[in-house]
Amino acid sequence: MEVVPAKPYFFGDIGFWAERTDVHKAAAQGQVPELQRLIQSGASVNMVAVDSITPLHEACIQGQAQCVRLLLDAGAQVDARNVDGSTPLCDACAAGSLECVKLLLEHGATINPALTSRTTSPLHEACMGGNPDCVQLLITGGAHLEAYELYSGTPLHVACANEQVECAKALLKAGAKVNAARLHETALHHAARVKNVDLVEMLVEFGGNLYARDNLDKKPIDYTKPGCPTAACLQFYESTPLSLQQLSRVSLRTALGTRALEAVSKLSVPSRIIKYLSYC
Repeated sequence: MEVVPAKPYFFGDIGFWAERTDVHKAAAQGQVPELQRLIQSGASVNMVAVDSITPLHEACIQGQAQCVRLLLDAGAQVDARNVDGSTPLCDACAAGSLECVKLLLEHGATINPALTSRTTSPLHEACMGGNPDCVQLLITGGAHLEAYELYSGTPLHVACANEQVECAKALLKAGAKVNAARLHETALHHAARVKNVDLVEMLVEFGGNLYARDNLDKKPIDYTKPGCPTAACLQFYESTPLSLQQLSRVSLRTALGTRALEAVSKLSVPSRIIKYLSYC
């Protein structure tokens, strides 16, 4: 098979520009033998399509782990950015491919790439797609819990706006700031807006501010309909103070700061205290 000739292109700093190549197609479709053949014949693994998508982006978007491994072993640039600024790790997290995420990290992928006006972090993408295993892996690797994107806010905002309860739980247990705000809007505002009682209860247990007002001067309860389960839940918490045990847990977490449990687990602290802090 004839390899598509590369043409120099001024956009970006990796590879060359061409229409979508056979390498892109094989990577996206998981055609491992064909991809191996193309690589052995000398085809570039860093060829970029018109939107600056590389074959590695394509493989990650589709969760093709074997192709990801082949491309990385052949020298694919692990932190290549497409026209929107997304890296292959962002795509793998969005797809929820834990195996692809692991491969990329093993090959030095940047967990916290610089954000631009059009990009979100890998942690944002994992939360948006509802992939708690990927979220936990990124947290363990040092992902910034408070990474801020102009339109979405923090990863916790994204998890709550998309009703991803397990992702939100992983973030909160790792020490994410429950009352971080975007335009004064907190995660609790999002949970109330999407009418998710489980999220509301969890956020309040972690110290979510029931009385925080957004840029429209609305509290979380103002985004619910009277009589609905979410409204009833918020009304209950507004009229019923947290117990001393709950307040103590929130205070401890606040005092310890981010990644509280990781820090505590390295100290000579009784297991019952660690379990106490882990409770949600």
